[in-house]
Amino acid sequence: MKAAVYYENGPPSVLTYEDVPDPSCAPNGIVIRVEAVSIEGGDTLNRMGGPLVTKPHIVGYQAAGEVVEVGADVKDFKVGDKAVTTGFNGSHAELRAVAARTAWKIPKGCDVRLAAAVPVPFGTAHDCLFEFGRLKAGETVLVQAGASGVGVAAIQLAKRAGARVLATASSDERLERLKPLGLDNGINYRTDDVVKSVMKLTDNKGVNLVVDSVGGSTLQGSILSLAYRGRVSMVGAAGREPMRVDVGSLMGGNRSLTGVFLGAEIATDRVHDMIQALVDDVAAGRLKVLIDRTFPLSEAAAAHAYIESRKAVGRVLLIP
Repeated sequence: MKAAVYYENGPPSVLTYEDVPDPSCAPNGIVIRVEAVSIEGGDTLNRMGGPLVTKPHIVGYQAAGEVVEVGADVKDFKVGDKAVTTGFNGSHAELRAVAARTAWKIPKGCDVRLAAAVPVPFGTAHDCLFEFGRLKAGETVLVQAGASGVGVAAIQLAKRAGARVLATASSDERLERLKPLGLDNGINYRTDDVVKSVMKLTDNKGVNLVVDSVGGSTLQGSILSLAYRGRVSMVGAAGREPMRVDVGSLMGGNRSLTGVFLGAEIATDRVHDMIQALVDDVAAGRLKVLIDRTFPLSEAAAAHAYIESRKAVGRVLLIP
């Protein structure tokens, strides 16, 4: 099969397009013929500095396509089903093998490209808001990096739950594209001070919950944007800055900072059922996936470079 691979960590240019051996199907697994790869933020971080499990290494968390092989112990899938899959690597390829427990059926009639972008960003956003963020109707949420995959999902899920939604992005144009999803107030972090803007928009009360996938210096702003008993769900380091923050202000306001990692519980019944419900919601049109651009799998390096330009709104896909 063909795959986008690399032999050493580094910038997007380390990615090359090569022939590699086909993956094997485990007794508890499935193999899909990939139709769409959703490039996740973690994919670019792993390319930059993550472990090379194999050489050459195939990066990638998430891909969807047609099931072409089913392990002997698998009962929930059959050849010909459409499925979206997750794993710690291996998505940037024509074929992808995963444990069946980290795969979800795509309802008939659903665009596979849309389903490809659901499990990691929507599942992560759901956990940040509800499982760990304890969001309630009537509360106010700040979504850092609102135009990211997690951001697009969090805006919709928070609005659907009855929250007021604030979000940050790098341009007014990107913020405008988020308004149809449920964004109430946008903050351009390149031109405006985020903390001051949040306080102005909330009559100096702050927000009840922040979903922060950026980390670094942005995380400090998230903490300073909190209301009394406010919570931060920290779910990444997309900003690629050191995590140096002053947590002293948490104590005085009975505030909390919680790290969230979907992968730690992705094989549990709770998360599996939650993600399947999100896939079904996208298939039914109750939630929207924004696809910014698609690239051929052979142009994975260009796709990664485009993501790192921070121009995208929503997901960037690779198509084998």
